[in-house]
Amino acid sequence: MTLIPIKTRVITPGDDIVEVILESLEKIEEKIRNNDILVLAETAVATAEGRIIELSKIQPSSKAFELARKYDVAPELAELILREADEILGGVPHVILTLKRGVLIANAGIDKSNAPPGCVVLLPRDPMKAAEEIRRQIFERTGKKIGVIIADSRTQPLRLGTIGVALGVAGFVPVSDERGKLDIFGKPLMITRRAIADNLASAAEVLMGEAGEMIPAVLIRGAPVTFTDYTVNLESMLISPEECLYMSIFKKFIKKSRE
Repeated sequence: MTLIPIKTRVITPGDDIVEVILESLEKIEEKIRNNDILVLAETAVATAEGRIIELSKIQPSSKAFELARKYDVAPELAELILREADEILGGVPHVILTLKRGVLIANAGIDKSNAPPGCVVLLPRDPMKAAEEIRRQIFERTGKKIGVIIADSRTQPLRLGTIGVALGVAGFVPVSDERGKLDIFGKPLMITRRAIADNLASAAEVLMGEAGEMIPAVLIRGAPVTFTDYTVNLESMLISPEECLYMSIFKKFIKKSRE
C-alpha cells in the first residue's frame, strides 16, 4: 500500500476542492488511478464550503455562559458547541465532549487550528454527502473510479495523542465484518469487525499532520478494500450506545452522578 501526500495552497471559502487537488497532483506529476482512495481533511472540505465562523459575531446565550464557566472555554465557542452538538456529555478544562452524527468528538468538531485569526471552522455540513459528491466529480473529470474519505482527528480513551476517524466515506465498504472467520488456531471470531475507513484515515493523518504542513489530502494506492458503486450508509459505520463498550458504561456513570 502506498500513500502519496498532496501539498496544496491555502484553501479558501468557495474553492473548488477537486480542482485544487487535481492541480496539486499535476505539480508533482501524479495522476489519480482507478481504485485509489482520496483522503481529505475535514477542515479543508469545510473551509471550501464556507464553514468559517468569526467568533466576534456570535452572541452567547445564558446557557453558553454557564457552559463556558464550567469548562473554561470562550462563551462564543460554547454557544457554537451548543448549536452544533447532537448531545453534550461532559468535559475537562478547555474541552467539551460531545456526540455528533454518532461519533464522540471534542467540541462538536469545531476547529480553532488552521482557521483564520479570530475564527473557527465547523465540520462539513454532511461529510457522507460531501465524500460522495467529491467521488462523483473525480469520475466526471478524470474517468477514474475511486474511494473518498473525509477524515478528522480524535482522541482515544486513555491514550495520549490523536488518531484518524472517517467522518464521510464513499466508493468502498468502510467496515469489514470478520465474524465467523477462523483465527490461527481455528477458533471462529465472535464480535470482531475492522474499521477499515478509520484505519486508512489514521494512516493518512500521519502524513497530513496537525499544524502548518499544508497537506490536506493524501492519495492511498493499493489499499485492501472492497470497492463499490452503492452509496455508503452512515449507519453501516456506527454502533449503538447500548452496544458500545465505552458509551454503555459512560452513560450509566452519567445517570448515576445525576441521581
